[in-house]
Amino acid sequence: MNEKGEQIAALPIKWDKSGKITVLMVTSRETRRWVLPKGWIMDNKKPWDAAKIEALEEAGADGCIADEELGAYHYDKVLDDGSTLRCRVTVYPMKVRKLKRNWKERDQRKRHWFTPKAAAKRVHEPELSALLLRLDKKPHKEPSVRMVRKAS
Repeated sequence: MNEKGEQIAALPIKWDKSGKITVLMVTSRETRRWVLPKGWIMDNKKPWDAAKIEALEEAGADGCIADEELGAYHYDKVLDDGSTLRCRVTVYPMKVRKLKRNWKERDQRKRHWFTPKAAAKRVHEPELSALLLRLDKKPHKEPSVRMVRKAS
C-alpha cells in the first residue's frame, strides 16, 4: 500500500525529585511491545489534543500537552486485511499530572515508567529510539519539553 498514514502520539513524561525525566510507555494490544499512546488524527481536533485523548484512553494519563511537536518517527502498521501502511507519527510531550486507576483500555494494556534510555532499548522503531535518547541526554534542549515543564 502506497498511502501514507498520519498518526499522533503523546509522550507522557514526569520529573523525579532529582530532576531526572521519566517516560510512560504502554504495551500494544496485539504484539504487547512497548509503545507510546498513539492513534489517528481526529476530525475537528488539533493534533496535540488528539494525542492527549490517546494518552488518557490508552495509558490513563492526564496532564498538560505541548502544542509543539518533539519529533516524529515512522513504522509499518499491519492492517486488518494483512497489508501494511507506512505511518508517520508526530510526537507531542505531555507533562503527566494524574494517572487514573481506571481508564478505558486498562484491561488491554500495561503501563510502566522508564528512563528515556531504558524506553529507547524497548521500542522497535529506530527513529523513536533516537528521539528517546535525545531526551535522555538533554531534555532541557527540547523547546516542547521546556514548554510543558513550565506549565503549572
